[in-house]
Amino acid sequence: MIDQVIGQVAKVTDTALVVMVGGVGLRVNVPKTVLDSVHGAGVTVTLYTHLIVREDDLSLYGFMSEDERSLFETLLGVQGVGARTAISILSTLSIDQLRSAITREEASILTRVPGIGKKTAEKLVFELKSKLKLASYGELAAFNDSDSDVIAALTSLGYSVVEAQAAVQSIPRDAPKDVESRIMIALQYFSA
Repeated sequence: MIDQVIGQVAKVTDTALVVMVGGVGLRVNVPKTVLDSVHGAGVTVTLYTHLIVREDDLSLYGFMSEDERSLFETLLGVQGVGARTAISILSTLSIDQLRSAITREEASILTRVPGIGKKTAEKLVFELKSKLKLASYGELAAFNDSDSDVIAALTSLGYSVVEAQAAVQSIPRDAPKDVESRIMIALQYFSA
């Protein structure tokens, strides 16, 4: 198994990085969070990887942390969830948001992920609740209906879901709970 890749990014695509390692360019499929953190070719990256071997394909998946890779592997253990769906989940939701949704049994948060409907989201919550060691993560990021409205507003303004979620996470806990105020505070995140 290829556990870790350290090398220079030769190419960035919509879904993957080509990382040069010892004169060989490895195509590593990555979630959007990794793509957002790499600012083009020439950057040296360290990726924690998972190799999927099939009869006609070898696919390498890379993550910025071992925790993220572990969560990807846990998602693959859910019946009906393949690598594309797992990457899509990690591209749309942060690790804390996913754990929070599972802990609070809020399947509706998972329906934000492209390709996941209500039934699949409920199945994920049910199966992941026992697989994730949620108790050891302490207090998780809070995510409520007004935050969903803020994310929807920010994405309608052209921000990615990941950017919108990062902005929502930057909102102080003592901030007003009304949607308009939270949108204004979230927009300040982008001007900082």
